[in-house]
Amino acid sequence: MKNLLLSALAIAVLTFTSCSRDEDSNDNNNNTVTINPADFKGELLSGQSATLDATQVYNLTGSFIVRGGATLTIPAGTRIEATGGTASYIAIAQDGLLYVNGTSTNPVVMTSGNAVKATGDWGGLVICGRANTNKGGSTGQTATSEVGDLTYGGTENTDSSGVIRYLRVEYTGAAFNATKEFNGVSLFGVGSGTVFEYVQAYKSGDDGIEFFGGNVNAKYLIALHSEDDAIDFADGYSGTLENVFIKDVAKAGVEGSNNGDNGAATPTTDATLKNFTIIKGSLAGSEHGMFMKEGSGKWDCQNIYIDGFTKGLKINSSTVDPSSNTNVDNGFITFNPIYFGATITTNSEYAGTNTTYLTVGSNTGAGNSGNTPSWTTGWTTGF
Repeated sequence: MKNLLLSALAIAVLTFTSCSRDEDSNDNNNNTVTINPADFKGELLSGQSATLDATQVYNLTGSFIVRGGATLTIPAGTRIEATGGTASYIAIAQDGLLYVNGTSTNPVVMTSGNAVKATGDWGGLVICGRANTNKGGSTGQTATSEVGDLTYGGTENTDSSGVIRYLRVEYTGAAFNATKEFNGVSLFGVGSGTVFEYVQAYKSGDDGIEFFGGNVNAKYLIALHSEDDAIDFADGYSGTLENVFIKDVAKAGVEGSNNGDNGAATPTTDATLKNFTIIKGSLAGSEHGMFMKEGSGKWDCQNIYIDGFTKGLKINSSTVDPSSNTNVDNGFITFNPIYFGATITTNSEYAGTNTTYLTVGSNTGAGNSGNTPSWTTGWTTGF
């Protein structure tokens, strides 16, 4: 990186500090670099750290990558506006750290910078860690993220990628082609040392929030207007998702799988889902409230509320997806309790031998049954 000489009265700057690199002509070892917020792109390298200025609007015009050993801190109230489609995204590489310090009254917002905003205007947020995934074929293997081409996975299940609180990610899902596109937030092999809570994905052109392996626990999540699935987990994800509100979704409210290439791959997806409200909403198209596919793995689902769909649970036939059916048969996938709203004519398409895998009840879901929960107040949008 090189210094950009700015007038003191011109525009506020983003400051990077490094104690291990000396790429500039500074006379000290702090290597202070200034970058114009009107052109926010590039990367932080090992040993560097940056703290954004909440009084500025940062215009993301390309990719911004936090490399291993670097730290990016985003204070409450910071706004980042992206243009450029698939070229613009924020990525945290393995061993990089992201601190999003939003509050319930002053969240951090990553959004579109276009005058007329729409789903797919930019990429989104990508986080890569060192926790387990079964994408590589066995425990401890690594893989490459489907967007950003970053390495993820390993054996460090308590790995930390930072602390993310009170974050809104809007108008994401830029598509490379019909089968490859960004989500709102994509977490690849993220470890349980990461804090991920109070996060909203709003108007995503693909999934709202997706977990590719990893062990991170997440809570207080919102996926509102997702043009594919709202919440998705796969590839050996093992963690707890708690207090989740989903509304306006084109496909499944929740989609979970073990591995798309091998439904019996290990380590096995092992997800605990607590306090979910899943409302179909107004988007055209629908799969089911929840879709177990490609081996599914293990699901322990507690206090689930589904309404607005015509079908509640989807599990493909034993000839199409034998591993998923076996997991239900053996009691590894349970719903206790689950509520199916009046619109649902078929509670479940599972046709196996287990007659006790679900218990129908009257649930509060994410906190307020089919209505917006109180914990969304102040920091969310779209309600």
